[in-house]
Amino acid sequence: MRKFLIAAAGAAALMLGAASAEAENVTLQLKWVTQAQFAGYYVAQAKGFYKDEGLDVTIKPGGPDINPQQVLAGGGADVVIDWMPSALATREKGSPVVNIAQPFKRSGMMLTCRADTGIKSPADFRGKTLGVWFFGNEYPFLSWMSTLGIPTTGGADGVTVVKQGFNVDPLIQKQADCISTMTYNEYWQVIDAGFKPEDLVVFKYEDQGVATLEDGLYVMEDKLKDPAFVDTMAKFVKASMKGWEWARANPEEAAKIVLENDATGAQTEAHQVRMMGEINKLTEGSDGTLDEAAYQRTVDTLMKGGSDPVITKTPEGAFTHVVTDKAKM
Repeated sequence: MRKFLIAAAGAAALMLGAASAEAENVTLQLKWVTQAQFAGYYVAQAKGFYKDEGLDVTIKPGGPDINPQQVLAGGGADVVIDWMPSALATREKGSPVVNIAQPFKRSGMMLTCRADTGIKSPADFRGKTLGVWFFGNEYPFLSWMSTLGIPTTGGADGVTVVKQGFNVDPLIQKQADCISTMTYNEYWQVIDAGFKPEDLVVFKYEDQGVATLEDGLYVMEDKLKDPAFVDTMAKFVKASMKGWEWARANPEEAAKIVLENDATGAQTEAHQVRMMGEINKLTEGSDGTLDEAAYQRTVDTLMKGGSDPVITKTPEGAFTHVVTDKAKM
């Protein structure tokens, strides 16, 4: 009997060890620091949605000096979150990245201007100073200016571009007439700094017809040749979208989960709850499947721009539905 119990215990231990060993490791690189913009992934981790799919997911925060595409190409992550303009520009330059899912259906990007500058329409940008994010985030802006026929080299007929840090100081300190903001983040930082909505003029990229897709999931193309990797990514996307669904239903709790994962302690609960509400508007209705019409609009926008378009030719193989199709099975 004793030998049987020992044998049974040993078998159980082996099974437990095997189960642990079978957990598939996935490393996700975020585009930016830990915040509600990425709540669906943190929720999926905290609520065990990844574990339920047999995944052990590591979430790596981003930052101002972290380029997700460089991390991906260097093997530092299996999948990354990035905006499509950056991804398509990267692909054209020779790094074959592929969009496997698109949790964000809408764009949250805006240009926020002080009303006292006299800016009332895009035509009024000429001769003004505009704050622009770089590290790949400049592409939608450059496409927009090219579409408007406004040079970005300064002068009375063009705009002077200020390389904007990831804060709203240039607007507050009147170093720029307009700055880049997101509906869910920097705009509210301006409001918190003492501005009233009527003190501002806001131009949403969606309203200007130059909105491009944001916060998609990207992997290296050669990895998709491995059926096991596709299966792992399908599980990851399925669990992640379940996380986003939970976040939409429980925004305050989701914000708290984000805060629990913020090692810097720099975020506030009030800001993250507000951000969560705005982010939910961008993911609402998404099951992760890329909308090909929105993809084509992004491509068309990026190819506009006269002599200096963001991309110069129509991409081929830049996205796939194989992962999201499998995730829905």
